[in-house]
Amino acid sequence: MSQHEITSMHDLLDENGHLAEAGYARKLLLKYDRSMVKTPKWRIKEWDYYFIGNSKYGIALTLADNSYMGLAGVTFFDFEKKDKTNYAKFLLFPMGKLNLPTKSNEGVSEYQSKKISLCFKVSDNIHHLTCDVPNFKDGKALHVDVKLTNVPEETIVMATPFKENKKAFYYNQKINNLVAHGQFTIGDEVYDLTDNLGVFDWGRGVWIYDSTWYWSSLSTRLPDGSMFGFNLGYGFGDTSAATENILFYNGKGHKLEHVDFGIPEKDGKDDFMSPWHFTSSDNRLELTFTPVFDNVQKTNLLILGQDGHQVFGYFNGKAVLDDGTVIELKDAFGFAEKIRNRW
Repeated sequence: MSQHEITSMHDLLDENGHLAEAGYARKLLLKYDRSMVKTPKWRIKEWDYYFIGNSKYGIALTLADNSYMGLAGVTFFDFEKKDKTNYAKFLLFPMGKLNLPTKSNEGVSEYQSKKISLCFKVSDNIHHLTCDVPNFKDGKALHVDVKLTNVPEETIVMATPFKENKKAFYYNQKINNLVAHGQFTIGDEVYDLTDNLGVFDWGRGVWIYDSTWYWSSLSTRLPDGSMFGFNLGYGFGDTSAATENILFYNGKGHKLEHVDFGIPEKDGKDDFMSPWHFTSSDNRLELTFTPVFDNVQKTNLLILGQDGHQVFGYFNGKAVLDDGTVIELKDAFGFAEKIRNRW
Protein backbone atom coordinates (compact mmCIF):
# COMPACT_ATOMS: atom_id res chain seq x y z
CA MET A 1 0.00 0.00 0.00
CA SER A 2 1.04 3.60 -0.53
CA GLN A 3 1.24 5.52 2.74
CA HIS A 4 1.08 9.29 2.92
CA GLU A 5 3.71 10.95 5.09
CA ILE A 6 2.96 14.43 6.44
CA THR A 7 6.13 16.52 6.17
CA SER A 8 5.07 20.18 6.56
CA MET A 9 3.71 22.23 9.45
CA HIS A 10 0.15 23.61 9.30
CA ASP A 11 -3.17 23.53 11.16
CA LEU A 12 -4.59 20.10 11.93
CA LEU A 13 -8.15 21.16 10.99
CA ASP A 14 -9.47 23.31 8.16
CA GLU A 15 -12.14 26.01 8.45
CA ASN A 16 -14.88 23.34 8.29
CA GLY A 17 -13.41 21.37 11.19
CA HIS A 18 -12.25 18.57 8.89
CA LEU A 19 -8.77 17.08 8.96
CA ALA A 20 -6.65 19.20 6.64
CA GLU A 21 -4.32 16.31 5.87
CA ALA A 22 -4.67 12.64 6.77
CA GLY A 23 -1.64 10.41 7.16
CA TYR A 24 1.35 9.80 9.39
CA ALA A 25 4.33 11.86 10.49
CA ARG A 26 7.52 11.16 12.38
CA LYS A 27 7.22 14.30 14.50
CA LEU A 28 4.34 16.42 15.79
CA LEU A 29 3.97 18.84 12.87
CA LEU A 30 0.27 19.69 12.73
CA LYS A 31 -1.13 22.29 15.11
CA TYR A 32 -4.04 21.16 17.30
CA ASP A 33 -6.47 23.88 18.42
CA ARG A 34 -9.66 23.03 20.38
CA SER A 35 -11.36 26.17 19.10
CA MET A 36 -11.23 24.84 15.52
CA VAL A 37 -13.26 21.73 16.38
CA LYS A 38 -16.72 22.06 14.81
CA THR A 39 -18.54 19.31 16.71
CA PRO A 40 -20.25 19.94 20.06
CA LYS A 41 -17.53 20.47 22.66
CA TRP A 42 -18.70 17.50 24.73
CA ARG A 43 -17.49 15.23 21.91
CA ILE A 44 -13.82 16.24 22.34
CA LYS A 45 -11.52 13.71 23.97
CA GLU A 46 -8.00 14.47 25.18
CA TRP A 47 -5.57 12.33 27.16
CA ASP A 48 -1.98 11.78 28.25
CA TYR A 49 -0.96 8.21 29.15
CA TYR A 50 2.41 6.88 30.31
CA PHE A 51 3.57 3.35 31.02
CA ILE A 52 7.01 2.63 32.48
CA GLY A 53 8.22 -0.74 33.66
CA ASN A 54 9.79 -4.14 33.14
CA SER A 55 8.80 -7.80 33.28
CA LYS A 56 8.53 -7.70 37.10
CA TYR A 57 6.60 -4.49 37.74
CA GLY A 58 5.32 -1.34 36.09
CA ILE A 59 3.37 1.86 36.61
CA ALA A 60 0.77 3.54 34.38
CA LEU A 61 -0.33 7.15 34.77
CA THR A 62 -3.35 8.67 33.02
CA LEU A 63 -4.85 12.13 32.82
CA ALA A 64 -7.87 12.42 30.54
CA ASP A 65 -10.39 15.15 29.73
CA ASN A 66 -13.14 13.49 27.73
CA SER A 67 -15.42 16.53 28.12
CA TYR A 68 -18.40 14.95 29.89
CA MET A 69 -16.09 12.70 31.91
CA GLY A 70 -12.48 12.94 33.00
CA LEU A 71 -9.98 10.71 34.76
CA ALA A 72 -6.89 11.09 36.92
CA GLY A 73 -5.55 7.62 37.52
CA VAL A 74 -2.58 5.45 38.41
CA THR A 75 -2.12 1.69 38.19
CA PHE A 76 0.65 -0.38 39.78
CA PHE A 77 1.32 -3.70 38.09
CA ASP A 78 3.01 -6.60 39.90
CA PHE A 79 3.61 -9.01 37.04
CA GLU A 80 5.32 -11.61 39.24
CA LYS A 81 2.23 -11.87 41.47
CA LYS A 82 -0.08 -11.30 38.49
CA ASP A 83 -1.78 -8.51 40.37
CA LYS A 84 -2.58 -4.82 40.03
CA THR A 85 -3.57 -1.95 42.29
CA ASN A 86 -5.48 0.94 40.79
CA TYR A 87 -6.68 4.32 41.96
CA ALA A 88 -8.82 6.43 39.66
CA LYS A 89 -10.57 9.71 40.33
CA PHE A 90 -13.45 10.21 37.90
CA LEU A 91 -14.27 13.80 37.02
CA LEU A 92 -17.73 14.91 35.93
CA PHE A 93 -17.98 17.32 32.99
CA PRO A 94 -14.44 18.74 32.93
CA MET A 95 -15.30 20.08 29.44
CA GLY A 96 -11.73 21.15 28.72
CA LYS A 97 -11.09 22.70 32.14
CA LEU A 98 -8.05 20.46 32.67
CA ASN A 99 -6.38 22.56 29.96
CA LEU A 100 -4.29 19.70 28.62
CA PRO A 101 -1.48 20.99 26.39
CA THR A 102 -2.06 21.44 22.67
CA LYS A 103 1.27 19.78 21.91
CA SER A 104 3.15 16.81 23.28
CA ASN A 105 6.61 18.31 23.68
CA GLU A 106 5.81 21.25 25.94
CA GLY A 107 3.40 22.10 28.72
CA VAL A 108 1.92 20.92 32.00
CA SER A 109 -0.89 18.42 32.54
CA GLU A 110 -2.05 18.26 36.13
CA TYR A 111 -4.85 17.48 38.55
CA GLN A 112 -4.80 18.06 42.30
CA SER A 113 -7.15 16.80 45.00
CA LYS A 114 -6.90 15.37 48.52
CA LYS A 115 -7.01 11.82 47.21
CA ILE A 116 -4.69 12.11 44.21
CA SER A 117 -2.28 14.61 42.76
CA LEU A 118 -0.91 14.03 39.29
CA CYS A 119 1.45 16.23 37.29
CA PHE A 120 3.21 15.80 33.94
CA LYS A 121 5.67 18.57 33.09
CA VAL A 122 7.25 18.47 29.64
CA SER A 123 10.05 20.79 28.56
CA ASP A 124 13.47 20.52 26.91
CA ASN A 125 12.76 16.90 25.90
CA ILE A 126 12.28 15.86 29.53
CA HIS A 127 8.99 14.42 30.80
CA HIS A 128 8.81 14.88 34.59
CA LEU A 129 6.04 12.77 36.11
CA THR A 130 4.90 13.00 39.72
CA CYS A 131 1.97 11.39 41.49
CA ASP A 132 0.83 11.11 45.10
CA VAL A 133 -2.02 8.98 46.43
CA PRO A 134 -2.12 9.09 50.27
CA ASN A 135 -4.24 5.94 50.59
CA PHE A 136 -3.25 3.72 47.68
CA LYS A 137 -2.85 0.14 48.89
CA ASP A 138 -3.69 -1.28 52.32
CA GLY A 139 -3.54 2.22 53.75
CA LYS A 140 -0.09 2.85 52.29
CA ALA A 141 0.77 5.95 50.29
CA LEU A 142 1.99 5.93 46.70
CA HIS A 143 4.62 8.42 45.58
CA VAL A 144 5.92 8.59 42.01
CA ASP A 145 8.78 10.81 40.88
CA VAL A 146 10.36 9.92 37.56
CA LYS A 147 11.89 11.74 34.62
CA LEU A 148 11.77 10.37 31.09
CA THR A 149 14.57 11.40 28.74
CA ASN A 150 16.20 10.29 25.48
CA VAL A 151 13.25 11.30 23.29
CA PRO A 152 14.04 9.53 20.00
CA GLU A 153 14.60 11.37 16.75
CA GLU A 154 11.52 9.76 15.19
CA THR A 155 8.14 8.75 16.62
CA ILE A 156 4.76 7.89 15.13
CA VAL A 157 2.13 10.60 14.71
CA MET A 158 -1.26 9.83 13.18
CA ALA A 159 -3.93 12.14 11.79
CA THR A 160 -6.85 9.77 11.28
CA PRO A 161 -10.31 10.70 9.93
CA PHE A 162 -13.54 8.74 10.40
CA LYS A 163 -15.73 7.91 7.40
CA GLU A 164 -18.85 8.11 9.57
CA ASN A 165 -18.31 11.78 10.42
CA LYS A 166 -16.01 14.20 8.58
CA LYS A 167 -15.73 16.33 11.71
CA ALA A 168 -14.46 13.39 13.76
CA PHE A 169 -10.72 12.74 13.91
CA TYR A 170 -7.97 11.27 16.05
CA TYR A 171 -4.65 13.07 16.40
CA ASN A 172 -2.15 10.93 18.24
CA GLN A 173 1.54 10.59 18.97
CA LYS A 174 3.25 7.57 20.50
CA ILE A 175 6.80 8.02 21.79
CA ASN A 176 8.61 4.74 22.47
CA ASN A 177 11.92 3.95 24.15
CA LEU A 178 11.86 6.79 26.65
CA VAL A 179 14.52 6.20 29.33
CA ALA A 180 13.40 6.52 32.96
CA HIS A 181 15.28 8.06 35.88
CA GLY A 182 13.61 7.78 39.27
CA GLN A 183 11.38 5.53 41.31
CA PHE A 184 8.02 5.03 42.92
CA THR A 185 7.26 3.94 46.46
CA ILE A 186 4.31 2.21 48.11
CA GLY A 187 4.72 2.67 51.83
CA ASP A 188 8.31 1.65 52.59
CA GLU A 189 8.64 -0.46 49.44
CA VAL A 190 10.85 1.14 46.77
CA TYR A 191 10.48 0.30 43.07
CA ASP A 192 13.43 1.56 41.06
CA LEU A 193 12.65 2.67 37.50
CA THR A 194 16.10 3.94 36.55
CA ASP A 195 17.09 2.74 33.06
CA ASN A 196 13.66 1.17 32.57
CA LEU A 197 11.92 2.12 29.34
CA GLY A 198 8.59 3.85 28.89
CA VAL A 199 6.01 4.87 26.31
CA PHE A 200 3.98 8.08 26.05
CA ASP A 201 0.56 8.04 24.39
CA TRP A 202 -0.66 11.57 23.58
CA GLY A 203 -4.17 11.70 22.12
CA ARG A 204 -6.52 14.49 21.05
CA GLY A 205 -9.65 14.09 18.97
CA VAL A 206 -13.34 13.65 18.33
CA TRP A 207 -14.43 10.01 18.25
CA ILE A 208 -17.55 8.32 17.01
CA TYR A 209 -19.79 6.84 19.71
CA ASP A 210 -18.94 3.13 19.33
CA SER A 211 -15.40 2.16 18.40
CA THR A 212 -12.86 -0.61 18.97
CA TRP A 213 -9.11 -0.21 18.86
CA TYR A 214 -6.21 -2.61 18.87
CA TRP A 215 -2.89 -1.30 20.18
CA SER A 216 0.43 -2.95 20.92
CA SER A 217 3.60 -1.32 22.19
CA LEU A 218 7.13 -2.52 22.82
CA SER A 219 10.19 -0.65 24.08
CA THR A 220 13.24 -2.82 24.69
CA ARG A 221 17.00 -3.14 24.46
CA LEU A 222 18.48 -5.77 22.18
CA PRO A 223 21.37 -7.98 23.42
CA ASP A 224 23.91 -5.64 21.77
CA GLY A 225 22.45 -2.63 23.60
CA SER A 226 20.56 -1.21 20.62
CA MET A 227 17.18 0.37 21.27
CA PHE A 228 14.26 -1.37 19.58
CA GLY A 229 10.53 -0.92 19.80
CA PHE A 230 7.32 -0.86 17.87
CA ASN A 231 3.88 0.68 17.72
CA LEU A 232 1.15 -1.43 16.17
CA GLY A 233 -2.53 -0.63 15.92
CA TYR A 234 -5.74 -0.72 13.90
CA GLY A 235 -9.49 -1.17 14.19
CA PHE A 236 -10.86 2.39 14.04
CA GLY A 237 -11.02 5.29 11.63
CA ASP A 238 -10.17 5.52 7.95
CA THR A 239 -6.59 4.25 7.61
CA SER A 240 -6.49 4.37 3.81
CA ALA A 241 -3.91 7.20 3.96
CA ALA A 242 -1.59 5.42 6.40
CA THR A 243 -1.31 2.85 9.16
CA GLU A 244 0.16 3.53 12.59
CA ASN A 245 2.36 0.44 12.35
CA ILE A 246 6.07 1.16 12.71
CA LEU A 247 9.29 -0.36 14.00
CA PHE A 248 11.85 1.74 15.88
CA TYR A 249 15.56 0.95 15.78
CA ASN A 250 18.04 3.28 17.48
CA GLY A 251 15.66 6.24 17.18
CA LYS A 252 14.68 5.76 13.52
CA GLY A 253 11.27 4.64 12.28
CA HIS A 254 10.69 1.79 9.80
CA LYS A 255 7.12 1.87 8.46
CA LEU A 256 4.95 -1.24 8.17
CA GLU A 257 1.73 -1.85 6.26
CA HIS A 258 -1.33 -3.54 7.80
CA VAL A 259 -0.92 -5.72 10.87
CA ASP A 260 -3.12 -8.41 12.40
CA PHE A 261 -2.79 -9.36 16.07
CA GLY A 262 -4.06 -12.90 15.58
CA ILE A 263 -5.94 -13.04 18.87
CA PRO A 264 -7.00 -16.67 19.42
CA GLU A 265 -10.61 -17.63 20.03
CA LYS A 266 -12.24 -20.17 22.30
CA ASP A 267 -15.92 -21.02 22.14
CA GLY A 268 -16.46 -18.08 19.79
CA LYS A 269 -14.87 -15.51 22.11
CA ASP A 270 -11.44 -13.89 22.26
CA ASP A 271 -9.07 -16.03 24.32
CA PHE A 272 -6.75 -13.29 25.53
CA MET A 273 -4.47 -15.47 27.70
CA SER A 274 -3.50 -17.93 24.96
CA PRO A 275 -0.61 -17.08 22.58
CA TRP A 276 -1.33 -14.42 19.93
CA HIS A 277 0.25 -14.47 16.48
CA PHE A 278 1.21 -11.10 15.00
CA THR A 279 1.68 -10.81 11.24
CA SER A 280 1.92 -7.98 8.71
CA SER A 281 0.64 -7.75 5.15
CA ASP A 282 4.15 -6.89 3.91
CA ASN A 283 5.62 -10.02 5.57
CA ARG A 284 7.97 -7.95 7.74
CA LEU A 285 6.53 -8.97 11.08
CA GLU A 286 6.05 -12.43 12.53
CA LEU A 287 5.72 -12.62 16.28
CA THR A 288 4.29 -14.87 18.94
CA PHE A 289 2.96 -13.01 21.97
CA THR A 290 2.73 -15.07 25.16
CA PRO A 291 0.50 -13.35 27.76
CA VAL A 292 1.26 -13.26 31.48
CA PHE A 293 -1.32 -10.75 32.77
CA ASP A 294 -4.64 -9.39 31.51
CA ASN A 295 -5.47 -5.91 32.78
CA VAL A 296 -9.24 -6.15 32.39
CA GLN A 297 -11.05 -2.82 32.19
CA LYS A 298 -14.84 -3.02 32.24
CA THR A 299 -17.33 -0.26 32.93
CA ASN A 300 -21.01 -0.06 32.07
CA LEU A 301 -22.84 3.19 32.76
CA LEU A 302 -26.09 2.88 30.80
CA ILE A 303 -25.20 4.32 27.37
CA LEU A 304 -21.49 4.63 28.23
CA GLY A 305 -19.12 1.73 28.65
CA GLN A 306 -15.73 0.17 28.12
CA ASP A 307 -14.75 -3.44 27.53
CA GLY A 308 -10.98 -3.57 27.56
CA HIS A 309 -8.18 -6.10 27.78
CA GLN A 310 -4.65 -4.70 28.07
CA VAL A 311 -2.52 -7.82 28.02
CA PHE A 312 1.13 -7.86 29.10
CA GLY A 313 3.52 -10.56 27.98
CA TYR A 314 6.53 -11.68 25.96
CA PHE A 315 7.20 -11.22 22.25
CA ASN A 316 9.26 -13.76 20.32
CA GLY A 317 9.95 -13.74 16.59
CA LYS A 318 11.28 -11.45 13.92
CA ALA A 319 10.81 -7.95 12.52
CA VAL A 320 12.39 -6.65 9.31
CA LEU A 321 13.77 -3.11 8.97
CA ASP A 322 13.55 -1.01 5.78
CA ASP A 323 16.98 -2.18 4.59
CA GLY A 324 16.14 -5.85 5.08
CA THR A 325 17.91 -6.26 8.41
CA VAL A 326 16.15 -8.92 10.47
CA ILE A 327 15.67 -8.14 14.17
CA GLU A 328 15.22 -11.25 16.30
CA LEU A 329 13.17 -10.79 19.45
CA LYS A 330 13.51 -13.17 22.37
CA ASP A 331 11.25 -12.73 25.39
CA ALA A 332 10.84 -8.98 24.83
CA PHE A 333 8.30 -7.69 27.36
CA GLY A 334 5.50 -5.43 26.14
CA PHE A 335 1.72 -5.23 25.87
CA ALA A 336 -1.13 -5.58 23.42
CA GLU A 337 -4.72 -4.57 23.90
CA LYS A 338 -8.22 -4.67 22.49
CA ILE A 339 -10.52 -1.94 23.79
CA ARG A 340 -14.13 -1.27 22.87
CA ASN A 341 -15.53 2.09 23.92
CA ARG A 342 -19.10 3.36 23.87
CA TRP A 343 -18.50 7.05 24.55
